[in-house]
Amino acid sequence: MTSELRIEPISELQLEALLPMIAAYQRFYEVEEIDEGRNRAFFSRFLAPSDDGMLIGAWRDEELAGYACLYWSFTSLIPAETVLMNDLYVDEGSRGHGVGRALTEASVAIARERGAQRLEWATAPSNATAQRLYDSTGAERRDWIEYELRL
Repeated sequence: MTSELRIEPISELQLEALLPMIAAYQRFYEVEEIDEGRNRAFFSRFLAPSDDGMLIGAWRDEELAGYACLYWSFTSLIPAETVLMNDLYVDEGSRGHGVGRALTEASVAIARERGAQRLEWATAPSNATAQRLYDSTGAERRDWIEYELRL
């Protein structure tokens, strides 16, 4: 991996290249029914500029190596705006080459530029690789227990 990594917001023209990676992320987390049309409609709302969030991609030349999806959010605890890094995924062939770290650092920079007070994210308890990356960033591991109610 000798070419330089480029991190930038995903454009409308790049969305088609991103959709297969979104599906790979969903398969990684064992989503049973992946719907490309639904993904296209949903993730289009995060193309810059957006009041909902931002998709950023990590590119080596013209190949997408990974992406992160950021949601603009809030917390009433401090009260302030936060940024939720809801998705971070690196293509299997690009793992171990700094792509995840570059996407995390870019997410931090975007959150700071927005004036957000926190960047937050979660990962599965079984995802030890992601946890090693996240632990190395200086982020504080939280003890919160997450719940999900399917509607």
